[in-house]
Amino acid sequence: MPTAKVKKAAAPKKPPAAKTASASSAKIGVGSSAPDFSLPATQIGTVSRANLKGKACVLYFYPKDDTSGCTAEACGFRDQLPAFKKLGITVIGVSKDNLASHEKFAKKYDLTFPLASDESGEVCERFGVWVQKSMYGRTYMGIERSTFLIDAKGIIRAVWRKVSVPGHIEEVQKVIADL
Repeated sequence: MPTAKVKKAAAPKKPPAAKTASASSAKIGVGSSAPDFSLPATQIGTVSRANLKGKACVLYFYPKDDTSGCTAEACGFRDQLPAFKKLGITVIGVSKDNLASHEKFAKKYDLTFPLASDESGEVCERFGVWVQKSMYGRTYMGIERSTFLIDAKGIIRAVWRKVSVPGHIEEVQKVIADL
């Protein structure tokens, strides 16, 4: 499905969704409540929508620990973490890898933000990031690299789907600055 940029609303001021949601995740978009979730996570034990109440966050979904694109994305968020913290934004990465894999990945790259484990894939499905993918003529199910900006009230303020890593973190920061 082709993606397109969504323009800012004239009033009230709201950030744009970076890309439109796919048909399978049309319910999860800008202005909707973030789905409930509770996942085991590095550093903090458990991350849930309930314990994020009152805090804005960037929740990003990535396919696999310690792969080139996922490492570049995680290190990009790590490098910009002071800027996110200054803006009051918590950063959390989510994949289907288990907690032991996350801990090894975090230690190897000095990732100082939580990585949450969604081994069952339930949270990935709730956010609409568990999708059919294709590579070398083979189709399979996997995580679509996606990022959600969730405000302190649990409302999704921006969505990026089919993320291309170069420039992504800067794009997220720009939307946060425009809030």
